Amino acid sequence: MNNSYDCIVVGGGIAGLQASIQLGRYNHNVLVIDSNDGRSTICRSYHNILGYPDGVSGETLRSLGKSHAAKYGVNFINDRVTDASKNNSLFTLKCESGGTYRAEKILLATGVMDRIPDIPNIFPCLGISIYVCPDCDGYEVKDKSVIVLGAGATGANLALTLSYWTSKITYINHDGHDIDENVKVKLGKKGIRYLKEGIKEVLTGEEPSEFKGVKLNNGENVEGDRAFIAFSGNEVRTDLATQLGVERLENKHLNINFRTKETNVLNVWAAGDILPHSEQVTIAMGDGIQAAIWMHKSIINDCH
Repeated sequence: MNNSYDCIVVGGGIAGLQASIQLGRYNHNVLVIDSNDGRSTICRSYHNILGYPDGVSGETLRSLGKSHAAKYGVNFINDRVTDASKNNSLFTLKCESGGTYRAEKILLATGVMDRIPDIPNIFPCLGISIYVCPDCDGYEVKDKSVIVLGAGATGANLALTLSYWTSKITYINHDGHDIDENVKVKLGKKGIRYLKEGIKEVLTGEEPSEFKGVKLNNGENVEGDRAFIAFSGNEVRTDLATQLGVERLENKHLNINFRTKETNVLNVWAAGDILPHSEQVTIAMGDGIQAAIWMHKSIINDCH
């Protein structure tokens, strides 16, 4: 495979795929380097996306997006970029496999990964009956019995947020510090049950994606219709950006020009959940296509 491209997109999730489709439609020579372990690889259903009223899985969106981009000649490799550098106007990206790729324009769409403890049976439920984002899926738990699987204040805050949708909430503080007394009072006022106990396993029904509750380490079973996870320590994957000198905010998200999605480093753009916004699939799509438009403008300007 040729190792020189007009543009390289690092990350084959929703933002990276949308960008690659647009760049391909501009007839640019594009490579997408995808480590295949982002958020969209584990969500089994998104429920708030235009055109998919019955939901759509991350796997389906990724498959459709990759096929769509390939129609325009976009190249894909499954690998992880470990090193990034710039020499004059040319970027060099080195991967775990030993491959080296070069381009004058780079889009970082490396995403965020939620911290999900290794609790048996949790992953088959993600997006179907166990959720992460209350803005995405608060509606799915309307008037249902909900268990928040979380840690410390992060889980408590999510439980309070979900009280907008239901009054039947249990918060299980799995592996975090005990919460402050004033937070316990707030939970109590909302009728939220609070348990400080480790979770042994998720209980499921006939289908592995059907959440029924959890078994605690003390042997107690806690029943519920749906669950949310809320563990602190999500991984914002911007370490690669810092190798290139990209400005990073205190929360590790990237500081960009919100009109063009370009970073402070010339010819480095960013899109998706590594930017400071609501971390929605549809926003990631918008980021990706916006970045691609301005990458194209930059390529055209370089030719004149």
